[in-house]
Amino acid sequence: MWTLEKQGEVFVLRMNAGENRFGSEAIRRWNELLDEVEAAAGPKALVTTGAGKFYSNGLDLDYMQSGEVEPGAYVESVLAIMSRLLTFPAITVAAMNGHAFGAGAQIALAHDYRIMRKDRGYFCMPEIDLGMYLHPGMTALIQARLPIQTAHEVIATGTRYSAELALDRSIVDRVEDEASVVSSAVELATGFAAKAAPVMSRLKGEMYPQVLEAMASSLKP
Repeated sequence: MWTLEKQGEVFVLRMNAGENRFGSEAIRRWNELLDEVEAAAGPKALVTTGAGKFYSNGLDLDYMQSGEVEPGAYVESVLAIMSRLLTFPAITVAAMNGHAFGAGAQIALAHDYRIMRKDRGYFCMPEIDLGMYLHPGMTALIQARLPIQTAHEVIATGTRYSAELALDRSIVDRVEDEASVVSSAVELATGFAAKAAPVMSRLKGEMYPQVLEAMASSLKP
């Protein structure tokens, strides 16, 4: 359900598991595939995308509440993936083929760039409507990666952003037709593949020390 292919110097990570929520298998595969890209030698970049109408619908609340996993540890395992992407030693582009909700929206924000499909899908943080709070690391990521008024609107109103509205609010960098979302992301990523280097991880990390610290903190009720 999670595959990794190479297009020139760009690795394309594809999620194809329905709503692409972060269940136990998804978390394992994300880390496994990120390990593979990180270990690859030479110029490289990373594009991630989903399938159908979903990029990622975020946390798997059924799994989180099943008793199979401690909720705090589960959220922290998803935040660890966001941290990896935020400081990844190569340029990353989220090719948002469809809905990006909750943690799925935040995963997209952890990438260096975002390209969103024009005609289908929303970017949304729905916690205000679900009566749920955010982990401090999630709030910190949104504040760090979006203009402050946009970040406030995203969190406080739960707005569902279409591609054009997301572009207007500087949530995404480009919008494309369905057929061009991934190819456009690969083209963008290719231009930065030569920049990949271990030092990139440190340079990115030093831009976001407060975010990384908040992400690493324990979940408190």
